[in-house]
Amino acid sequence: MKVIIKKNQQEAGVEGYKVFKEAIQNGAKVFGLATGSTPVTTYEEIVKSDLDFSDCTSINLDEYVGISPDNDQSYKYFMNEHLFSKKPFKKSYLPDGLAEDPEEETKRYNKVIDDNPIDLQLLGIGRNAHIGFNEPGTSFDLETHVADLTDSTIEANARFFEHVEDVPKQAYSMGIGSIMKSKKIILEAFGAEKADAVAKMIEGPVTEDAPASILQKHPDVVVLIDEAAASKLSKK
Repeated sequence: MKVIIKKNQQEAGVEGYKVFKEAIQNGAKVFGLATGSTPVTTYEEIVKSDLDFSDCTSINLDEYVGISPDNDQSYKYFMNEHLFSKKPFKKSYLPDGLAEDPEEETKRYNKVIDDNPIDLQLLGIGRNAHIGFNEPGTSFDLETHVADLTDSTIEANARFFEHVEDVPKQAYSMGIGSIMKSKKIILEAFGAEKADAVAKMIEGPVTEDAPASILQKHPDVVVLIDEAAASKLSKK
């Protein structure tokens, strides 16, 4: 696990872009992507660059259950706004939030991942150390599934909605078992509110109580954080 500490999120975004650039130079064709405020600066740097994804495939980590792709809070909408409309991929996969049969949708998505092994997976981390929507207690072996969101995750996402009761209570999520198949992983975390989770991920025991801690077992992980998120690490 390689830990890179930058002064702030803007500087970290430049570093995140460099990881994507190096991956493409090394022949990467399939990118696992994340949403939320964390990866925005990395996407901004990618958009400003000459990186070309027209022969690449993207596979997103997750999508809310019950939200249509054209809803401005859907992760499909987010990706179009921040990346796809400016840097199109040959093919982009996201879970279907309106799928009539959740079990069939998870099977479909697992096949997408198996048919397109991920070269580089981008992750954020929740305040409770979740990755994707794999909340504490989720099995490390689980693949794509419907996740019930914890109160803390709903609260954290409420800033994107008009009312907290509008926040979806479930989401389709790539499982930890799926994430760990990725050849390389980059996890980004910014702000003091992520410091506890970052410390658990890097220095704590590997436990399903802190889902991100499993990344200690992956052979190629870059952790990209700012000084505030690194503030509770005992070794810097």
